[in-house]
Amino acid sequence: MDRKPLQLRYYGDPTLRRKADAVETVDPETRRIIEAMFDCMYRERGIGLAAPQVGIARRIFVVDVEGEGGERTKLALVNPEIKEKRGSVTGEEGCLSIPGIHEDVKRHAEVVFEGLNERGERVLVPAQGLLARALQHELDHLDGILFIDRLSAIRRKLLEPKLARMQARDDREPEPSPSATPSF
Repeated sequence: MDRKPLQLRYYGDPTLRRKADAVETVDPETRRIIEAMFDCMYRERGIGLAAPQVGIARRIFVVDVEGEGGERTKLALVNPEIKEKRGSVTGEEGCLSIPGIHEDVKRHAEVVFEGLNERGERVLVPAQGLLARALQHELDHLDGILFIDRLSAIRRKLLEPKLARMQARDDREPEPSPSATPSF
């Protein structure tokens, strides 16, 4: 029996503002969710996706990021937490759930995440660069935080008209984005 593909939730959907629930156990259903999340992320041409972005209130996210040296990191984390953090860096971010908006966001420069992988094994993930940014962005989604919440009050105010239009749209179809910034 084929399952219906997961669909993105867009800005204005209340699921994006709720704190996700911890996953009790990484079971076959959790693994199906992870697989479907990767499918959705690739279909939408993203590099990261959190379960709340597809209407699932569980603490799961997936990322597939190519580093500066060309190395690729593809992983799923269940019940992730930041265990270590160092420094700060500002860089441009976009979000699959807030299409067409790309802004500079300050994040930790280096992080170590801990969580469960898709087999239920505890893993530590050291990260810097784009991977560190993606992991932090996705963790925010699990706590009901959007990247626009991390902008200055002035930047937020300037985005209000665009966000209001986005929230009012019935079809929630994304607007084309001219930016080459990857979306999470």
